[in-house]
Amino acid sequence: MVSEVKAVSGRGIPLVGDDIDTDRIIPARYLRCVTFDGLGEHAFADDRTGLKGEHPFDQKQYQGASILIVNRNFGCGSSREHAPQAIAKWGIQALIGESFAEIFFGNCVAMGIPCVTADAATVKQLQEIVTNNPQASMTVNLETMQVQCGDFTGTVSMGEGAKNMFVAGTWDACGQLVASSEQVRATAAKLPYISWSKVA
Repeated sequence: MVSEVKAVSGRGIPLVGDDIDTDRIIPARYLRCVTFDGLGEHAFADDRTGLKGEHPFDQKQYQGASILIVNRNFGCGSSREHAPQAIAKWGIQALIGESFAEIFFGNCVAMGIPCVTADAATVKQLQEIVTNNPQASMTVNLETMQVQCGDFTGTVSMGEGAKNMFVAGTWDACGQLVASSEQVRATAAKLPYISWSKVA
């Protein structure tokens, strides 16, 4: 089943600050969960508690937003897959930032969540736009590599490999395996060291 991701549209939510690590995104005490269900309500749990309702994820005007605008080195720290899962369960479908930690970026790609980069000035302007007008409509276009928010249009970037995976719908490795199950069976049947009847 092909799941192409050519563009993501919605409202933006700003999260200002560099080096926001995965422990801040989802504290370690939530890693004991068996599934990722319910993680969204705990995204940025400690930051939200400390800010007493003033964290963007708690503010009324950003509820339902789907594009997270961050700064430099977002998702650094431990490689926990729970971090992008928590963000996704909250409702985020794409991220725009100055830079992303490599493992966090890879985990997002595996989930179908594009993380595009932009220069500091563009990110700051986008954060200011959605701060001043939380209802502004935003679109991240992976084919043109542009972000549009209200009257503002800016350039975004993503490595060609990841970009092509999203646009072609090949980011979902598990989905590709399931879709190609007959070919997998046919290939396995030809291999002398696999007894397909035991694994089918």
